[in-house]
Amino acid sequence: MFESLGDRLQNAIHKIKGYGKITEDNIGDMMREIRLALLEADVNYKVVKEFTNNVREKALGEEVQKSIKPGDLFVKIVQDELTELLGGEQAPLNLKGQPAILMLVGLQGSGKTTTIGKLANYLRKKQHKNPLLVACDVYRPAAIDQLKQLGKQLNIEVYEEGKGNPVEISQHAISYAKEHGYDYVLVDTAGRLQIDEALMKELEDIEAAIQPQETLLVIDAMMGQDAINVITGFHEKLSLTGVILTKLDGDTRGGVALSVRHLTNVPIKFIGTSEKLDGLDAFDPERMAGRILGMGDIVSLVEQAQAAIDEKEAEKTAKRMQSGKFDLEDFLSTLKQMKKLGPLENLLKLIPGAKKMGLTSVKIPPKQMAHVEAIILSMTPEERKNPNIIKASRKTRIAKGAGLSVQEVNKLLTQFEQMKKMMKQMQNGNMKLPF
Repeated sequence: MFESLGDRLQNAIHKIKGYGKITEDNIGDMMREIRLALLEADVNYKVVKEFTNNVREKALGEEVQKSIKPGDLFVKIVQDELTELLGGEQAPLNLKGQPAILMLVGLQGSGKTTTIGKLANYLRKKQHKNPLLVACDVYRPAAIDQLKQLGKQLNIEVYEEGKGNPVEISQHAISYAKEHGYDYVLVDTAGRLQIDEALMKELEDIEAAIQPQETLLVIDAMMGQDAINVITGFHEKLSLTGVILTKLDGDTRGGVALSVRHLTNVPIKFIGTSEKLDGLDAFDPERMAGRILGMGDIVSLVEQAQAAIDEKEAEKTAKRMQSGKFDLEDFLSTLKQMKKLGPLENLLKLIPGAKKMGLTSVKIPPKQMAHVEAIILSMTPEERKNPNIIKASRKTRIAKGAGLSVQEVNKLLTQFEQMKKMMKQMQNGNMKLPF
């Protein structure tokens, strides 16, 4: 997400870093590039104009002119303005109800039903509480079945009454949740291909009946600036407390995210980051601004690692690395832990300075990871603990077992030996850094 915008902004900002002083003359071209970058990212024209005016005004201010490194301070100005544009501060969910009620609304095709499953999964993992899913989309064919299937995959209960009255179903679900000790109730409502009177009346009636702590609009980021009209249309009839932007991982422009809060005053609370059921992240304006400007997002990286990695297993592996006893069994365990974090190329992008190090263009095909795993699993426990015993006949057997070539087995063994040597050098303090 935001790849093209990030590249353009970073290139524009890089030019100002070479200047000893910021003036009207040298800032003009750069501000023009920033303006074009934002417009090409599908950011609303009024938002672009206000943003560039604010940056220009602050960049030409007294403190920047007198700054020892005006370029660095300019980067800070752009980051602060981007953060403000994205909403300023993170907008957390209101989960104070007993149970807390979250009502999700949206147009058909926005990914609402899948998102409600992702959100329930997120709340269960982060809050360690018990969510209940409620099927109130009684019109779309197979909507109830889709929600039940999601519930089955996540092991989360779904309350449904078939094709009944959505208002009554939602009320019955709240009573059921109170009786059975559920902490959160997530209500999936019907969508339409467009906003119409019948849809909005039903949603208004459900909202009035259940009084949710959160009314969240799920919207497809690929809609571009049309999303603003949709948000405004829903907000006029409902008390929207936030927006969830889906498919943001598939939109390299991301302009709608930069326009939503400023034009509608409705905060973005979550963004969809992948199609997987754990592909939902809380939206943090400050972190997102840093990512757009190539500053990485170490906090998100650490949070993902904490959520996915077994701490005891990681500690055990680290000790074996330090003792020089790291073997292919440990390597396989590490590989399995890393897979839980998601695509490695996405994680590399969160590292500060990733673009300069060439990490943003790294592609690690899932097949390659699967091949490595297949090769190690085709070895005996003895071979994994002592790869030195793997000679020609063993390599042939391992390759056959993995369904791969002997050359690929050789490649893995060579890379593993190189990795062990690097570890040893790092432990001995002899590692020469490439800078």
